[in-house]
Amino acid sequence: MVNASVLPSPVASSLRCARADCEERPIIDLSYAGEHLCRRHFIQFTEERVRRELHRQASGIKGGTLAVAVSGGKDSATMLSLLARFLGARRNIHLVAITIDEGIEGYRSATLRSAEQLTSSLGIEHHVRRFEQDLGTTTDATARTLSQIAPCTFCGVWRRTLLNRAARDLGATHLAVGFNLDDLAQTVLMNLARGEPTRLLQMAPHRRTNDGLVPRIAPLAPIPEREVYLYARLREIPFDHSECPHAGRAVRNVYRTALWQIEEAVPGTRHALLKTREKLLEALEAAYPPEALPPCVNCGEPSSGGLCRSCALRKQVAVP
Repeated sequence: MVNASVLPSPVASSLRCARADCEERPIIDLSYAGEHLCRRHFIQFTEERVRRELHRQASGIKGGTLAVAVSGGKDSATMLSLLARFLGARRNIHLVAITIDEGIEGYRSATLRSAEQLTSSLGIEHHVRRFEQDLGTTTDATARTLSQIAPCTFCGVWRRTLLNRAARDLGATHLAVGFNLDDLAQTVLMNLARGEPTRLLQMAPHRRTNDGLVPRIAPLAPIPEREVYLYARLREIPFDHSECPHAGRAVRNVYRTALWQIEEAVPGTRHALLKTREKLLEALEAAYPPEALPPCVNCGEPSSGGLCRSCALRKQVAVP
């Protein structure tokens, strides 16, 4: 584990939780925070951070529909459970879950069952959108046709398109996505390493909006991936932990490994990368004011002009 390790029993038995007046044994060491916490205080610490982040990102949400992207994995399952805990009692906010079925054999069916189990247990409305029905193809089929392209490239574009379309169709004011600290820090590092700082403007959480695009929030932004996993286990949140069979070809893996190594040597690097984005956003927003996005000539979704990227990729596999 990277700077958030579950303490082995012999070590834990000789320590006490870092919180004042707590005599419980710690279960996790948070190197970046310089403390180790027991089960109860780790759960509290996680929930406090998500609650603060939700307020920071979504303070403008006064009511209406909040769409939640739920894959069935640990991150989205944890996020939905926490949103239900924090917002479920508010009558002016309606939570709806959206799952995208990309058509990945041996993977998506299991995560879909987990998503259905969770939403049913929480009493949350659940909508499923499918690549095959909405786009006329699947990730597996396209991976065979476009074998020279890493599947995450087109799968990610199409998944974001359908999530946005579904959230918009449901009248959602915002779309919550389950990106954790590692996910976001990796994205910042990728964009900076590629010399594409303007892409930081397109990352969740969104600070400005465009017509036709539902702004995204990321309540798990301050929580490292391993802590999300531990929290989900401790809270007994149902999720599927299988990995997409196409994930091994993702370019992101290079940055994930590099960031793990850097974080191990320099605790707090992931948090620093997110702070770097925050510091750059003001300058980027001033230099690149929002522009109206014309509709795609094929599907009508917002685009930078002509064909949107989703339709351009569909065209490569001869999907009308």
